[in-house]
Amino acid sequence: MDDQVLTTILFLAVVALTIGITFWASRQTSGTADFYAGGRSFSPVQNGLAIGGDYMSAASFLGISGAIALSGYDGFLYSIGFLVAWLVALLLVAEMLRNSGRYTMADQLAFRMRQRPVRMAAATSTVVVSIFYLLAQMVGAGALVALLLGVDDQAVKNIVILGVGALMIFYVTVGGMKGTTWVQIVKAILLMAGSALIVVLVLAKFDFNLSQLLGTAASNSGSGQAFLEPGLKYGATATSKIDFISLGIALVLGTAGLPHILIRFYTVPTSRDARKSVLWAIGLIGTFYLFTLVLGFGAAALLDIPALRESGELDASGNLAAPLLAEAVGGGAGSTGGAVLLAIIAAVAFATILAVVAGLTLTSSASVAHDIYNSVIKKGQATEEQEIKVTRYAAAGIGLVAILLAIPAQNLNIAFLVALAFAVAASANLPTIIYNMFWRRFNTRGALWSIYGGLISSIGLVIFSPVVSGKGLDPSGKNLSLLPTSIDISWFPLENPGIVSIPLGFLFGYLGTITSKEPTAEDRYTELEVRALTGAGSEKMIVH
Repeated sequence: MDDQVLTTILFLAVVALTIGITFWASRQTSGTADFYAGGRSFSPVQNGLAIGGDYMSAASFLGISGAIALSGYDGFLYSIGFLVAWLVALLLVAEMLRNSGRYTMADQLAFRMRQRPVRMAAATSTVVVSIFYLLAQMVGAGALVALLLGVDDQAVKNIVILGVGALMIFYVTVGGMKGTTWVQIVKAILLMAGSALIVVLVLAKFDFNLSQLLGTAASNSGSGQAFLEPGLKYGATATSKIDFISLGIALVLGTAGLPHILIRFYTVPTSRDARKSVLWAIGLIGTFYLFTLVLGFGAAALLDIPALRESGELDASGNLAAPLLAEAVGGGAGSTGGAVLLAIIAAVAFATILAVVAGLTLTSSASVAHDIYNSVIKKGQATEEQEIKVTRYAAAGIGLVAILLAIPAQNLNIAFLVALAFAVAASANLPTIIYNMFWRRFNTRGALWSIYGGLISSIGLVIFSPVVSGKGLDPSGKNLSLLPTSIDISWFPLENPGIVSIPLGFLFGYLGTITSKEPTAEDRYTELEVRALTGAGSEKMIVH
């Protein structure tokens, strides 16, 4: 069977499966509790799988593998950072947020502050972070399908991005949280099984000797021992070393501020289940990130990376290293085994993209409907039907924005794009959540300054960084920045703004609080503290 026909069949099978799940879930959904939180009916194991499905995105599967294949040890930083970040989420956020919120991050903030401005700020931050994360998934989808069709036509990639956008809008508008969660559970199982298969086949090539695999990768990379040591990508200059630290900070602190992860804590019956969910997710995600080590170094060992980049078959940022590795261990290009494995891994990667974009779109559109439309515009008087209707319209709008921004971003590494989303989340959301739960004096102005200050500083620094302009061309002649090479506004030298913008988020929150004359709502902080620590009264949200 022609490999493109096989790939198309598997793609259609994955899409058909997810569409079937979505239609099934739509019949189980009634009211906002079902639509936003899945009726709080998922077990810790189910929710742990769904969190894993939400978190192990195209950035993890395609982006990290590509980063390791190109940069060795420095690329593996992404795996370490993404995993360690879960300890912050577990210890500081998961249980307390589940106890003190209802559907969105803003529910917890609005409990003890002026509701309308805080909800508007939190919803704005949620949408911005989600769009950054969506960009990575769209870019991954375009690169993946272009590889499978054997074309490098920009128009084809753009059509794929449009198709993914249409599917993600469908998942949200029809299935809500129940449909999205089940899609993520199925995707997590497929991803773990597909990755494990490739890992076993790669290790079998080296007699299950990891040292032999690493040695071959180092010699084949052209960089020698430096490939296995820190500094190949981030150690050349003082600026790159600071960028390394900035990236690490953003990765470790970002998860606890990611809206699409935070919303998952509301889908379980109790706070204890939220904590258990995170433990299950850590086990699943930790295993997967060990897989990326083998996938990345396996690609460096078994593929001719320089030749593939020169020919354009491997994109500038290495996003296609894992699918090409699957083809190689299956027997190589043109072989039946290679075509089968390439089709399987590509279908799994596509399922990964579909599941993650659904979760992101649901999170951001729910925040628009629940926090802006109902709480700010309608002052809490909107009906459940009206709120869900607005969620569906918001999903369409956010999907369109993500599509338009993803088209010019197709030459960027998708793990790197997600790291930017982490930096924005850690700058705007994390300081506000931490202050709100642990600082009695924290008030409305502090929350607004923290969210907007962190958001504006992180986005502003990205705009004036090499990500947007001034990075130059890759070996195949493709532009590595968003803007044309004739434009260079990159006065900020770092690619990840976290080392500057995250402290600014905390600083703005502190300054806003101490300069405000708003009286501290002692009774509300006490009630929030009791609720967050014990769960008492957590099922009844008080809105003022």
